[in-house]
Amino acid sequence: MLRSFRHLRRLVRTARILARHNALFPLDLLPQTRPLLHLLDRFQNKSAPGRPGERLAAALEEAGPSFIKLGQSLSTRADLLGEAVARDLAKLQDRLPPFAGGEARRTVERELEAPLEELFAEFAPEPVAAASIAQVHRARTREGREVAVKVLRPGIEAAMEEDIDFFFWIAELAERLHPPLRRFKPVEAVALFATTTRREMDLRLEAAAAAEFAENNADAEGFRVPAVDWQRTARRVVTFEWVEGIRIDDREALLSAGFDPARILERATVVFFNQVFRDGFFHGDMHPGNMLVDAGGNIVAMDFGIMGRLDHATRVHLARMLTGFLNGDYETVADVFFEAGFMLREQDRAAFTQACRAIGEPIRGQPLSRISFGRLLAQVLSIAQEFEMETQPQLLLLQKTMVMAEGIGRVLDPEVNMWVLARPLVDAWVRENLGPEAELRRALREGAEAMRRLPALISRGERVLGELVSAPPPPPAAGGAGGWPLWWLLLGLALGLAFH
Repeated sequence: MLRSFRHLRRLVRTARILARHNALFPLDLLPQTRPLLHLLDRFQNKSAPGRPGERLAAALEEAGPSFIKLGQSLSTRADLLGEAVARDLAKLQDRLPPFAGGEARRTVERELEAPLEELFAEFAPEPVAAASIAQVHRARTREGREVAVKVLRPGIEAAMEEDIDFFFWIAELAERLHPPLRRFKPVEAVALFATTTRREMDLRLEAAAAAEFAENNADAEGFRVPAVDWQRTARRVVTFEWVEGIRIDDREALLSAGFDPARILERATVVFFNQVFRDGFFHGDMHPGNMLVDAGGNIVAMDFGIMGRLDHATRVHLARMLTGFLNGDYETVADVFFEAGFMLREQDRAAFTQACRAIGEPIRGQPLSRISFGRLLAQVLSIAQEFEMETQPQLLLLQKTMVMAEGIGRVLDPEVNMWVLARPLVDAWVRENLGPEAELRRALREGAEAMRRLPALISRGERVLGELVSAPPPPPAAGGAGGWPLWWLLLGLALGLAFH
């Protein structure tokens, strides 16, 4: 009761903020709340500027850190809010006023268990950037290295937990008020948001992600990842090599510095392709502010709090899906969704194939340079949701990342689509992973794995058989058939379980 009362008060405060920005339109999602929307409509500030998505983004920025994070998460859910609103939320700026430098100093000393002077020769009290969860200070180590020190906001963990509980309450209420909404899995979406946000608040995990990302891309030409200073990293503090550079979307500055934007786009395309298909570990927040070009012309990635993973099977499914659309093979596209387990078996495969055709036909025959795979993936995931597809968080994150990457590509070279540059890489990967040779390699790997497990399987079978032989015989079955068929049934079951 107390929880509901507390969240009702919070709901009223949030509604006021939304009304101030003329952004109460999400209430239209629930038929039961539409009368409330009509009632509150007269309180909305109809002079608030911008498109609906821009107004909602402004309201979420005012509502606070967790609402900013929620808005960024919702930017992957075009199925809920529509593509236009989702695109505007993807531009949501994660900026907040900085907290005091003294607080940052105390956090660093407490987390690293040493006076600041022992850790750094210089530590700028004013941050160079401040976001919803943390802010960054420039510093110089005692050894003379220039570094960026990221420090969590004081009390952010408790504040986030309180807001996450509020979001769960809203999601549960929405499902009760309008059960058809359950197919969009709002409670599961909040659970995923909670997991992601909690991980972001352990900066050791960001450091580990950066180290893995650097290892994956160690041989990438023209691309690098800032080094982690592990001796100055803890749960609430992470220290990276300092990077100077030009934002990757500042085309004029790149030209003035003597860099060729087309060449930078080529490098970015190769790196992005390798992240997704070769490694299955990709940067999930690849907006232009997190990509700099340094003095040597290298692309430098930053901010590794949000990373995505795709297992090999999902990468194969993704490749088959995209090539299926390009070839007009909509049966294969539908097969991918069912074979991957994204779609429940009882769904109408023929109807889903027809829906895929409706998405794919408009791009048939168009030059590759005019196709946005980010938007294509958004549309097919949105359609799949209507067929009660199980939510695929990593594909939603990938779709958002694709849109960001395509946007950067258009700025660097408006005449070239990054997918034209990636086509040879895609073709080679498809041959390597989807052709007859790939099937043979998979069969050999599975056979080798089965042979590797065979000794353990035999050992388990012998142990089970020994236990059965030493056990007292069961009473004869009715009709004098004896008990031996049950023995063999148990043995077969034990061997079957062992095989799995």
